[in-house]
Amino acid sequence: MSGRTPCCACGAAETTPVLDLGEVPAADVFPSGGGPATDPRHPLAMVLCTACGLAQIAHDDTAPEQPLGIEPRALVEQAEAAIALAADRGWLAGTTVREFPSPHGGTWLPMLQERGHVRATGRAAVVLDSFGIMHEADQRAAWRSRAAATDPDGVLLVQFHSLAAIVRHGQWTSLRHGHAAYYSLTALTRLLADVGMSVVGVETFDLYGGTVLVAARHGDHEPDARTTEVLADETRLGVTDPVAVAALQTTVDSDVAGLRRWLQDRRDAGLRVHAYGAASVAVAQFGLAGLDRSLVASVADASPAKQGRRMPGTDIAIISPAELVAASPDLVLLTLPDLLPELEASYPELAGRWVVRGDRDSS
Repeated sequence: MSGRTPCCACGAAETTPVLDLGEVPAADVFPSGGGPATDPRHPLAMVLCTACGLAQIAHDDTAPEQPLGIEPRALVEQAEAAIALAADRGWLAGTTVREFPSPHGGTWLPMLQERGHVRATGRAAVVLDSFGIMHEADQRAAWRSRAAATDPDGVLLVQFHSLAAIVRHGQWTSLRHGHAAYYSLTALTRLLADVGMSVVGVETFDLYGGTVLVAARHGDHEPDARTTEVLADETRLGVTDPVAVAALQTTVDSDVAGLRRWLQDRRDAGLRVHAYGAASVAVAQFGLAGLDRSLVASVADASPAKQGRRMPGTDIAIISPAELVAASPDLVLLTLPDLLPELEASYPELAGRWVVRGDRDSS
């Protein structure tokens, strides 16, 4: 793996390799026919810019993702909590709102409109970006466009899955095609400064192991105490240090081997394991572990657009939740832990069968 030239945000000439998964199927292309051998594979690696600190995909030759998923309840509830906190912090002033969309779907606009804001197509008092800007290949242009959309006295609200959480929890499966950037608050502060904005406050959430909501305004502003705390934590963690971030690489082999060994042990014990969540985070993991339907009988997913297809790089079919219940598996491996409360409430028939494994859990 070689460094990416130049950085997609600051334009620095070189970047440092920190994570390489080799060639894997595109995470959002769910085949409807053929077999694993026919699935196209693409290089997937992460590099870190030592100038601005932004973690980013090294190269992406895949087509833009086609959203097929359904927004989970956990994400909706987190959005509701974020809007409430933003209101309490005084970040929802003014009467206009503009939202930059995300391929993941979902929108905060109805919640802002219920609070009296009017949707705008140009500049707005409140500008929203929830998991959207990370998909922009030209990060410099993306941040300029969002700054330009924010009124001179307005607020830009950006939500992202924190690189600090990815490093702290060994979430190497977060690396996927279509995600151009992986933000730390440290790097984001620099990116905002480049477009004449500064962080005025942050809120953190447990979603995905660590999600951050940043509020930014034009000009130079003193960060709040919580911002200072998060920045200090990131310094201790080393989110802009290639050596610290490269620790993700050391977890890949053990995680992949642990998952396969766990599934083989259950199969040898006569247990039928299915999975839930045809999620992008599972594609590289399933592929690198060489999983097939002898180890995972199927993967259930609530999205009708995914049902009847198969997991990329495998022969594992994607079925509906109703088919999962009818199959009455012994165990259901959950690929997205945040879904557990919603699934336990929706499918009481599967009580006691859900399995949530940490990335490094090999038991």
